[in-house]
Amino acid sequence: MITPGQWRLETVHEIIQRLKSKPGALLPVLHAVQEYIGYIPDNVVPIIADEMLLTRAEVHGVISFYAHFRNHPTGKHIVEICRAEACQSVGCRQLEEHAKNTLNIDYQQTTDCGSITLEPVYCLGNCATGPSIRINDDIHGRVSPERFDELMENCRQRLQEAG
Repeated sequence: MITPGQWRLETVHEIIQRLKSKPGALLPVLHAVQEYIGYIPDNVVPIIADEMLLTRAEVHGVISFYAHFRNHPTGKHIVEICRAEACQSVGCRQLEEHAKNTLNIDYQQTTDCGSITLEPVYCLGNCATGPSIRINDDIHGRVSPERFDELMENCRQRLQEAG
């Protein structure tokens, strides 16, 4: 992911050209664009549609169907709280409330400082050690409100060290 405002349309075109001949190319293209920009901007959807001979509705439909794809900028850290039944049975709802109150945001929102975006997820495959959260690519199990606070402090410290 690059700094907001620094991505180039030429690079988006290159991504599409490189991947559009693959079978089922739309998903790889969307993944690659999101990896490059950090999300899939609304103004890129018509470009993807045109170059892949799809309608804008088809592209938008795939983006909106898969929770992984985002059409808005996110914070430096994406925090996903598992809301599947196994995690619900061991306290994810209380963890959700704590996270929202502590971060002062709701799902699909980003903290004022731009450091953390909170997202729901419906299974992290970590059912035996719920409640579980994922921070970027790292999954954490048995997350209590206290452990959540520790993990968020670690995120803040990493951002301060980086920058």
